[in-house]
Amino acid sequence: MRDLLHASAAELAGLIASGQASAREVTQAHLDRIAAVDGAVRAFLHVDADRALAAADAVDAKHAAGDHLGPLAGVPIAIKDLFCMTGAPTTAGSRILEGWRPPYNATVTQRVLDADLVVLGKTNLDEFAMGSSTENSGFFTTHNPWDHDRIPGGSGGGSAAALAAFETPLALGTDTGGSIRQPASVTGTVGVKPTYGGTSRYGVVAMASSLDQPGPCGRTVLDTALLHAVIAGWDPMDSTSIDAPVPPVVAAARSADVKGMKLGVVKEFSGEGYAPGVEQRFREAVDALAAQGAEIVEVSCPNFRYALGAYYLIMPSEVSSNLARFDAMRYGLRVGDDGTAGAEEVMARTRDRGFGEEVKRRIIIGTYALSSGYYDAYYGSAQKARTLIARDFETAFQQVDALVSPSTPTTAFRIGERADDPLAMYAADLCTIPSNMAGNAAGSFPCGLAPEDGLPVGLQVMAPVLADDRVYRVGAALEAALSERWGGLLTDQLWAREFGGTSATGHPNGGAR
Repeated sequence: MRDLLHASAAELAGLIASGQASAREVTQAHLDRIAAVDGAVRAFLHVDADRALAAADAVDAKHAAGDHLGPLAGVPIAIKDLFCMTGAPTTAGSRILEGWRPPYNATVTQRVLDADLVVLGKTNLDEFAMGSSTENSGFFTTHNPWDHDRIPGGSGGGSAAALAAFETPLALGTDTGGSIRQPASVTGTVGVKPTYGGTSRYGVVAMASSLDQPGPCGRTVLDTALLHAVIAGWDPMDSTSIDAPVPPVVAAARSADVKGMKLGVVKEFSGEGYAPGVEQRFREAVDALAAQGAEIVEVSCPNFRYALGAYYLIMPSEVSSNLARFDAMRYGLRVGDDGTAGAEEVMARTRDRGFGEEVKRRIIIGTYALSSGYYDAYYGSAQKARTLIARDFETAFQQVDALVSPSTPTTAFRIGERADDPLAMYAADLCTIPSNMAGNAAGSFPCGLAPEDGLPVGLQVMAPVLADDRVYRVGAALEAALSERWGGLLTDQLWAREFGGTSATGHPNGGAR
């Protein structure tokens, strides 16, 4: 049973395909794991054991009948609770949608189901994906499996924590300003934001439509690439979807070859505000890539310094528009409809009770930024900064194949530490925001534990639009180099901590000598 939990998604798929394990056995093992540990981790908002086991039985029946099955058939997956799924609640982590069950599947959800993956349930998130810590969930805070007093990142902390806690081998997330990559970094897992338009947003509860992007999460680079290949591709239901072939991400992950690649270290993502341990592990990871045959150069992207400020004008502006639909009239919560209150009063009462403080903050900021007399000064200026950031990427990619940086300036901070300081909270996404602004591909990959606190550090890889395969090539090469050095994946240390044996690293501080 333990072996089924510890195995990668690719290994589980192989066991199921060969008949060495049934999809039901694999699913039951993960359901039992959720029952055992999620009371402390709190990664899941909703688990449907009966549905998951029925899906697993269907895979086993197809296997017995000799049907052709996909490369991830029978493998369990957790889905961030932004993706619509029939027969399951979709709350977006908000009380305003508590109990709502959508009448249709998101495109990505449907592709997961069509590929015969087994959905375990829906994971926790910051309300409407607004946050960097999963402390803004309308229901409860998720805890980091490395240290339950620490945040698991956000907004997709539930998906990342479920992976690190071995509750699932695969998960789905969305990335608006780093909500896949930042949780991956602080939990020692893998998370990739595909090129904007590379995966469909249809049926995904919108936060900021020009920035949101669904993406894959896993514990290994290959697992993440296999899921990427399942969910990616053109969707006529999404006007922003790109009608182009999916980049060869699986082949790239299998190659793990950076020989001849030129990687640019982003000059602006270092120095003040960056934890010493983060910078140390990042430098060691870059050295490991150099040892694998990559050429390392320093690249300056001067307009990246505007990214955080521009993002926190553009994103709230789109939030204020997208969340206008939650008006107590069409679906979701309705408060104060006693027959005497008018529609405007009911709407005001509903939004006041249903939305959390961070959601209200962003709606107010966005409404202000879009208001008459301020549009050009705020929203318009932010869009100009966005153009400059995109140009920095274009210039950089004329010099290098991909850019690398720390995924986050610090390791996971303590729960409550930044709750009263929104600006400090927003700074957690400092490194990830530029790729959302430009729409290019990016991913976060584990590169060790910080010496000062023993918590995970992530290395970010940024690649040009529709060059997602480069992200996986670099990530896989790093994983191969560090796994050989450590004797396993970074998350294996958590496994060893619970079940005994030597740690993945062989060293208490995650690879430090």
